[in-house]
Amino acid sequence: MKRIIIVGGGAAGMMAAVGAAGEGAQVTLLEQNEKTGKKIFITGKGRCNLTNACERDAFFEHVVSNQKFLYSAFSKLDNDSTMAFFEKAGCKLKKERGERIFPVSDHAYDVTNALNRQMEKKQVKVCLKTCVKEILTKSLKEEAFDAGDKQRDTSKYVTGVRLTDGRVLSADAVILATGGRTYESTGSTGDGYRFAKEMGHTIQDIKPALVPFTVQESWCMEMQGLSLKNVSVLLKNGKKKIYAGFGEMLFTHFGVSGPLILSASSYYAKKYYGMPVELCIDLKPALSGEQLNARLLRDFEENKNRQFKNVLEGLLPSKMIPVMVKLTGIMPEKKANEITRQERNNLIECLKNLTLTVTGTRGFEEAIITQGGIKIKEVNPSTMESKFVSGLYFAGEVLDLDAMTGGFNLQIAWSTGYLAGVSAAHAHSVRT
Repeated sequence: MKRIIIVGGGAAGMMAAVGAAGEGAQVTLLEQNEKTGKKIFITGKGRCNLTNACERDAFFEHVVSNQKFLYSAFSKLDNDSTMAFFEKAGCKLKKERGERIFPVSDHAYDVTNALNRQMEKKQVKVCLKTCVKEILTKSLKEEAFDAGDKQRDTSKYVTGVRLTDGRVLSADAVILATGGRTYESTGSTGDGYRFAKEMGHTIQDIKPALVPFTVQESWCMEMQGLSLKNVSVLLKNGKKKIYAGFGEMLFTHFGVSGPLILSASSYYAKKYYGMPVELCIDLKPALSGEQLNARLLRDFEENKNRQFKNVLEGLLPSKMIPVMVKLTGIMPEKKANEITRQERNNLIECLKNLTLTVTGTRGFEEAIITQGGIKIKEVNPSTMESKFVSGLYFAGEVLDLDAMTGGFNLQIAWSTGYLAGVSAAHAHSVRT
């Protein structure tokens, strides 16, 4: 019976355990927290958006980093199979706006409980409050008789793990599913990157993603707490478009947040992290400039004796009006019928192209996911096995894979975890 150790009891680790044990392996899952799935409990504001029901092509359009690497894993366990798995495991599901899938109960613990039940059913040994110090490996020696009878080190293979208490656990394969750097309180301390690096792997730059932006303009903070729906944003560096989207956003005490901004941040992190870029907001995307001008002329005519600041009440949220008045340069007490064409054009420009200077992002403590991780060129996409160390597998956020919000990142965890587990259970030993 194949002995497999899984380091990390999050989404990827638990699914890897289910996959490996389902193929007849003897599986031990090591989790440093007091319970499994600690990060799952806080995803989707405690509701757990566990996958997305969109079509395959649409799914990959939402993957930000290394789409092609995921093809094999997604084929092994796609979103439909994932939903079927959880339904069969006793976690009833429902679909919401944007094809997002949640437990019917709206409780994330139902997702974790379903996985825990499956692990118990398949006799996975779960060790809580158990910390790994290092992954143990040995070199595989090969006789090279045509090279002066010298021995050369051709590869390494996994032998097990050493725990922080000094104990050594032997294994035929080890699956690293330690997560990224976000939500450190859940145990995501970046240990997996250290383990991988010690075994020769390259770690692509680690950055917070799906994270709020910080901005330069102080007037943004005057709208703290204001949420906008149905707006369009364009993130750009000069004339180069970084991201464009439509949806909801939020003004904060440090800048901007909300679903639109979080998605934009992942594309920002890829190439422009730490650089100042422009965020242009269209507050009235349903109206063209000409249509908006006609609307303003109508409003001003109907309220010709009212002050400018009061005419905007039907157009903008009250919290935004003082800021918008300031940005247009129009005197707030000016009568509507006295506003010039140029001033009206200034207002249209502010409504259609409200521009902020993004200076960076908030840190890992506020990020939903980690961008970067173990370089995927060093991992076999068909098995999730290391190309450097035989019997070493990776799954989930520890890899350089990430996607937008909407259940896509958890699906990456389920797919890579399951493939790693099944592959580890079926792999042939290289030991001699």
